[in-house]
Amino acid sequence: MAATTYERLKLHITTEKFYVEACDDGVDDVLIIDRVSTEVTLSVKKDIPPSAVTRTIFGILGTIHLVAGNYLIVITKKIKIGEFFNHVIWKATDFDILSYKKTMLHLTDIQMKVQTKSDNSRSEIQIEHKWGVEEIADCANADTVAVPETLDTQPEVSVKLQDNKTFLAMINHVLSVDGFYFSTTYDLTHTLQRLSNTSPEFQEMSLLERADQRFVWNGHLLRELSAQPEVHRFALPVLHGFITMHSCSINGKYFDWILISRRSCFRAGVRYYVRGIDSEGHAANFVETEQIVHYNGSKASFVQTRGSIPVFWSQRPNLKYKPRPQINKVANHVNQKGSEKPLEQAFATMVSSLGNGMIRYIAFDFHKECKNMRWDRLSILLDRVAEMQDELSYFLVDSTGKVVTNQEGVFRSNCMDCLDRTNVIQSLLARRSLQAQLQRLGVLHVGQKLEEQDEFEKIYKNAWADNANACAKQYAGTGALKTDFTRTGKRTQLGLVKDGWNSLIRYYKNNFSDGFRQDAIDLFLGNYSVDELESHSPLSVPRDLKFLAEDSTPLTCRDCWRQPRVSEGKVQACTSEIVRGQLHAVSHGNSGFPAHVTEGTLPWSVKWAIASCLKQALYIS
Repeated sequence: MAATTYERLKLHITTEKFYVEACDDGVDDVLIIDRVSTEVTLSVKKDIPPSAVTRTIFGILGTIHLVAGNYLIVITKKIKIGEFFNHVIWKATDFDILSYKKTMLHLTDIQMKVQTKSDNSRSEIQIEHKWGVEEIADCANADTVAVPETLDTQPEVSVKLQDNKTFLAMINHVLSVDGFYFSTTYDLTHTLQRLSNTSPEFQEMSLLERADQRFVWNGHLLRELSAQPEVHRFALPVLHGFITMHSCSINGKYFDWILISRRSCFRAGVRYYVRGIDSEGHAANFVETEQIVHYNGSKASFVQTRGSIPVFWSQRPNLKYKPRPQINKVANHVNQKGSEKPLEQAFATMVSSLGNGMIRYIAFDFHKECKNMRWDRLSILLDRVAEMQDELSYFLVDSTGKVVTNQEGVFRSNCMDCLDRTNVIQSLLARRSLQAQLQRLGVLHVGQKLEEQDEFEKIYKNAWADNANACAKQYAGTGALKTDFTRTGKRTQLGLVKDGWNSLIRYYKNNFSDGFRQDAIDLFLGNYSVDELESHSPLSVPRDLKFLAEDSTPLTCRDCWRQPRVSEGKVQACTSEIVRGQLHAVSHGNSGFPAHVTEGTLPWSVKWAIASCLKQALYIS
């Protein structure tokens, strides 16, 4: 079986079945999904009914089971990111979620207790969900949309219907987070080095079979298709993370420079709800970042990883600006004092107790070393690891396909969130590796420095800053901090102010909306499965005042719309907590407001913005 998926697809819809037609040249395959039995079969184009409604799609993301039955998720829009090694890389930008159920008559009472008008036998109500918007359409005429009054006024509308809407909103939320990438001809889940060390049998596997399952974000959604090898060319593995590609020139020599960040779907989640590792060793916010150079047929890559401190620890939101981490069991850029100190000590103790000479641990107190905006002192860390980096080397294969060097080890960087400080360090390590690669390939002359190549430096810095923003939005809900340094090489007062604003937004989201985000990810990845026969809805479990810090059960409604009433005094206390936290952070060289600002002199507009964000999430008494 060829290691490709179909690139051009058409979706034909009838009341009974979905027909996914492969439109690639010389292909006659059609994937048929029965909307009643859910059976998946492979057929040919002549079996497509001429009466079917037809639309173009760009891939099947998969299927998911919710309260109202099964749903088919398809990619409806894509943009081209670029090409490398003659393979096109795409970003999926829009999706549709299509219900298998063609009418309300197919739903059982326990799924949806909705009474419909029965005076017209043709008035079967069909529900189609597009990005959380529910359209009620008369099946007899697909062009008309009618909302029967009974749907809004019937007291018999059950909790199950509301649950289904919430679950759909969760799926839509995950799909709305930027960063889903795919290729129909190239395996994005593996590094160049892993792909070079494979067997001929591996090369003949389908993209789904050969993919690194850590980075297939729709693996759960594709479980039904993965069980049938004959339909694997319809199964499109999708990566979540960040990809950018640039054609660059130095000394008149043109080369492609690519940056790929692969976010793991194991122990995936949001900032404060997912920390540390699980019982299988999967780390929260684990991201594999590969930097690739392609010049005159030669290919080089340098791989780094990031991930939460690999011990059993948690840090539940509790309305404090910086919740204290809790260690459950017992290269690192956390502070070696304050609330981060116990984690650093636990990590150092764990590495020391292993007695493994292959693991070398370096603790670097980022904020202490770089306080007062002395970010030039990051060179201290680079000097400490320079010899190690030279030993680990990088992967290089020449134009004939011969492997010249292998990367013998990986830098695993982490701070508390594995976002801002981590990305800064990774960009510096990657630049040092790229310097060596371009010199070896003959792009850079002896003695030339990348920092001196102004045009390329701009591309390089902006790409790494964009990578930081993508990873931060996917984990913390906002853009990254410290990107002024990544983009310009300097820490600025304006950058501090922007970091203060992003920190404020993080505080709001982490405390008042991340429960919903976490539930959405768990549902999408299959960590939670909907059971319509459950006697009690997991979305209606009552919460007490401590739910923010203690709720760890999947799908138990941690979002603001089920919060208890909170007083105005609590809002003011939260506002002061943010301000104090920001001022404390600045005094220690962290992000936040400029150092000359005190709580008393904080601009009224900033205080108002803080209070407004909190009021949007709380019911003020």
